Amino acid sequence: QVQFVESGGGLVQPGGSLRLSCVGSGFTMSYYAMSWYRQVPGKERELVATIGKSGIATTYADSMKGRFTMSRDTSENTVYLQMNSLKPEDTAVYYCKRTWESDDWGQGTQVLVSS
Repeated sequence: QVQFVESGGGLVQPGGSLRLSCVGSGFTMSYYAMSWYRQVPGKERELVATIGKSGIATTYADSMKGRFTMSRDTSENTVYLQMNSLKPEDTAVYYCKRTWESDDWGQGTQVLVSS
């Protein structure tokens, strides 16, 4: 059974940083592209970043370019999202999953950017 456990969220002031983690189980991460998503209540879930199966190529939504960095550690079956220069509009619940698979969502991790 494929599962994801996200962590690392919290309350941070504008301009601050957070590092999110997502541990996957039930599959071998090195065989799959992985993505981070986020969702604000009442809005569609949006794609934040993707890392390719090779672990080398990464892509980001325009509003995250230059501020967010996605990486992975296949030995830990974990992906990370380093978020810098956080803005109030980054407030959301963040999730990860395999990019091209119909996985169930994990519980996510809440990020609140507020002064």
